[in-house]
Amino acid sequence: MPEAAADLIFWIAFACCAIAQLAIIRSVLLVTPLESRTEPMPISRRATEVAWAVLPAVILGIVFWMTWRAMHTHILGASLVAMVSR
Repeated sequence: MPEAAADLIFWIAFACCAIAQLAIIRSVLLVTPLESRTEPMPISRRATEVAWAVLPAVILGIVFWMTWRAMHTHILGASLVAMVSR
C-alpha cells in the first residue's frame, strides 16, 4: 500500500475515533439527572463513570501513537542515521 494512502486511512480512523471518544466523554460529563430522582448522584459513582469514559480514550491514544510510530519507523530511523553521521 502506498504510504500516502496508509497515512490517509490512519488520519481518517484517528478523526473518527477522536470524535466518538469526545462524544462519549461529553455524554458522561453533561449527564442530566432524572426528574424522578430526589437525591443527587454520589460523587464516587460519577468519578467512576468519568474514569471509565476517559481510560479507553487514553488507551486508544496510546495505540494510535504506537501505530503512527510503527508506520514511520523508516522515516524516523533515516533521520536519526542522518543526524548521527554528521
